[in-house]
Amino acid sequence: MTRRLALVAKKVGVSEATVSRVLNGKPGVSDATRQSVLTALDVLGYERPTQLRGERARLVGLVLPELQNPIFPAFAEVIGGALAQQGLTPVLCTQTKGGVSEADYVDLLLQQQVSGVVFAGGLFAQADAPHDHYHQLAERNIPVVLINASIEGLNFPCVSCDDAVAVEQAWRHLASLGHERIGLVLGPSDHVPSRRKLDAARAVAKAAGTELPDEHVVRSIFSLEGGQAAANRLLERGVTGILCASDPLALGAIRAARRRGLSVPAQVSVVGFDDSAFMNCTEPPLSTVRQPIEAMGRAAVELLCAQIQGSQADPGELLFEPELVVRGSTAPPPLD
Repeated sequence: MTRRLALVAKKVGVSEATVSRVLNGKPGVSDATRQSVLTALDVLGYERPTQLRGERARLVGLVLPELQNPIFPAFAEVIGGALAQQGLTPVLCTQTKGGVSEADYVDLLLQQQVSGVVFAGGLFAQADAPHDHYHQLAERNIPVVLINASIEGLNFPCVSCDDAVAVEQAWRHLASLGHERIGLVLGPSDHVPSRRKLDAARAVAKAAGTELPDEHVVRSIFSLEGGQAAANRLLERGVTGILCASDPLALGAIRAARRRGLSVPAQVSVVGFDDSAFMNCTEPPLSTVRQPIEAMGRAAVELLCAQIQGSQADPGELLFEPELVVRGSTAPPPLD
């Protein structure tokens, strides 16, 4: 304790007696000095005294895997606005390749004594990824909400778009147009939302009296380039309709078709997932399954605020209904 007082006092440039008064909630210290002492505690990695933890800065970490996919800035806008309405300040944490990792951000957020964390996409959805930082948050009793399906064992509240319904809507749309050779471009095999989409596709195909061949399912990283490479493999196998696990993947699939001299949608139909910004401005405008971003983002903030206010977190999952948006990238298949 004495060493802690000395280090904090040196950091702030005040006496140990002043630091002691702050830590014990005694009067006679200016607000500016008091705040400086509390900030020094955070920076030096010391726990604030229990009676002062409620006075932590009302910060909430918003951890995103990237900003290139327009769906994540859209979630950030909704969640940031909803947090501000609750008097909370979002701290945007975006992972970069070869840069700051999700675990690094969690360490930084813990140092800042955040009131909670929202993860909108991330390692929690990948079974083979490291998850120690999530368990660290749980051990510290930090309120956490996850957006879109997590692996088993992470008992945080979760807000998700219903992947099964999304695939059923898209698949039946293509089937109603006459497509029989439908392929899927999904994320990695350990990615939970992609697993759900695959299970749903197999179920809807079986219900229609057919099967989804393994060669009609291709895995990819979530990027336009990944979608292009994956779609090339499907086109080589003769598919006429492609369902993609994100809009950037779908744009990659359209690029792949065009570079093979195929017309979209006259020869190949493509359906995305998310209905992120500007998908109605592409050429052709993208048919896609819309995530209810506004409703999901606000629900995530409500769940987080309930935890911050002391309510017991329900580790269940709220499933939100998606909506098929039909535009110009889907049409009947060419006649054989």
